[in-house]
Amino acid sequence: MMAKKRRKRSKKQLKKLKKLNFWILVSSIIILAILATFVSQTVIYERQQTVKKGDMTRENKIAWINQLAPYARQLQEKYGVIASISIAQAILESDWNTSTLASKYNNLYGIKADAGQKSVVLPTQEFENGQWVTIQGRFAAYDSWQDSMKAHAKLLYHGTSWNSAQYQHVLAAKDYKAAAVALTQDGYATDPTYAKKLIDVIQEWHLSRFDVPQK
Repeated sequence: MMAKKRRKRSKKQLKKLKKLNFWILVSSIIILAILATFVSQTVIYERQQTVKKGDMTRENKIAWINQLAPYARQLQEKYGVIASISIAQAILESDWNTSTLASKYNNLYGIKADAGQKSVVLPTQEFENGQWVTIQGRFAAYDSWQDSMKAHAKLLYHGTSWNSAQYQHVLAAKDYKAAAVALTQDGYATDPTYAKKLIDVIQEWHLSRFDVPQK
């Protein structure tokens, strides 16, 4: 009799264990499903936040371009420097107005200081003998970004103190592509890819729409 009772108990225990295992399995599946949903929603949210941040950055860039454009057009009419070139150089030289020279000293173009001019000494890179080297440069400091843009236009228009015709090919250019090539040709920048970088910026941001039609 005792053996039969034990067998019955064993069968009951097995049934209980099976039921328990079943509910453990069901609970595990439910928990995993909830976790999977949570992780999925988190990833989607993070992606959305990344897109939003990217959109804001692009919006800020567009706003900055639109801020510079009217004055760039005025300077083109007065000094002959194509507006898209003026804007593209500001973008490239100042890294979208984030460089120390631009954000703190309003120098958008990396223009070096003349003797007696308000200035600041900062490290900069120059391309010399086929390689990039870091040097200390004395750069002009301006009271406003407008002063910087005007100084840039006047530099290209009047040339340097040692060569008034330094940038004659830039001024003679009929479009932004020719002007970009002329900037390297006339010695504005040492970077051998400078012209291509300018052209790429102008085309990516459609800056030529700001150019004043030449007569």
